[in-house]
Amino acid sequence: MKVVNVRQLLNKLRWHPDYDFNRVKIWYISRGKRGDIDFIIGSEIKSMGNIFIETENAMIPYHRIMKIEYNGNTIFEK
Repeated sequence: MKVVNVRQLLNKLRWHPDYDFNRVKIWYISRGKRGDIDFIIGSEIKSMGNIFIETENAMIPYHRIMKIEYNGNTIFEK
């Protein structure tokens, strides 16, 4: 089984000309949210560091990412 590096996958979706980052939906564990699951879309991401994604309201560690969808299709899931 091939191990997917979430950060590399998100960078590819963000920078490769074949993809529209606004079509990316990222589901993650969100402590304190009802059901502990939340999502963001690509346009909400301000930066992607080595350890976490930064949005306007949160810092999301990569290990909390549970699923990534592109254009409604799941392309990564833990």
